[in-house]
This record gives sequence, C-alpha cells and structure tokens, in this order.
Amino acid sequence: MELAQRVGQAMFAADRASRDTMGMQLLACEPGRAVMQMRVTEAHLNGHRICHGGFIFTLADSTFAFACNSYNAVAVAAGASIEFLKPGELGDLLTCVGQEQTLQGRHGVYDMAVRNQRDEVVALFRGKSAQIKGNVIPK
Repeated sequence: MELAQRVGQAMFAADRASRDTMGMQLLACEPGRAVMQMRVTEAHLNGHRICHGGFIFTLADSTFAFACNSYNAVAVAAGASIEFLKPGELGDLLTCVGQEQTLQGRHGVYDMAVRNQRDEVVALFRGKSAQIKGNVIPK
C-alpha cells in the first residue's frame, strides 16, 4: 500500500496535464486501484454546453494510468474504450474510480467508472495496460 501511494504521489507531481491543464485531484492510489476527481468548469464545455467527452475520457485514462502503475512497474495503455452514459454538466464534480480486473504477466485489464456528485454513472471505461521496462520511482 505504501509503495502505491509513493508511486501515485511521484506520478501526480510530474503529471502537468492531469493536475494543471485538467484540474484533477488524485484522491487515492492503491495496488491496482486509483481514485481521481475533476470539477467541470467552463473550460471543459463543448458546443452543447456539456462536458466534452474527451475530458471525461482523459479523467478515466488518467485514473487508469495511476491504477496500472501502482506496482511501480512502468505501464502504458495498450488500448481503451469508453461508453458515455450521461452528460457532465457545468459545476459537476466527477469522480473516477479505477479497479484492476486482471493482471497476467505484463498485461492488465482495468475498469473505470466516472460518476457525478449525485452518484450517477457518467461513463464506463475499460483499459488494457502493457508493462514496459523501468520503474516509476527508484527501487
């Protein structure tokens, strides 16, 4: 558990896209699991005045990254898909919970659920990870 937390802290400190551009917060990084949040602001709205799907995907993808790197073996996305179920509205607090489903050898499958502050499912995301050489933090 402690290793996953240190990995999460190190990754988040270096992740300007999630932290600075998107305004995300890392709430938890545990072995095979991560939780992130993002408030929907004017900058996230598309031409329909709802949260752009790409931003919801990015929240889920970032959560996926923290979950699959939590063992300190560098892992990257090998594929991902998303189902948008409800729009994100201005002011919504989106929370993404990501959970490992399986990790076999170098490959893992992770499911993310993005929910709003009313606990309504906004999107479901599934990612496949591939571990490559290296560690997130020195051993």
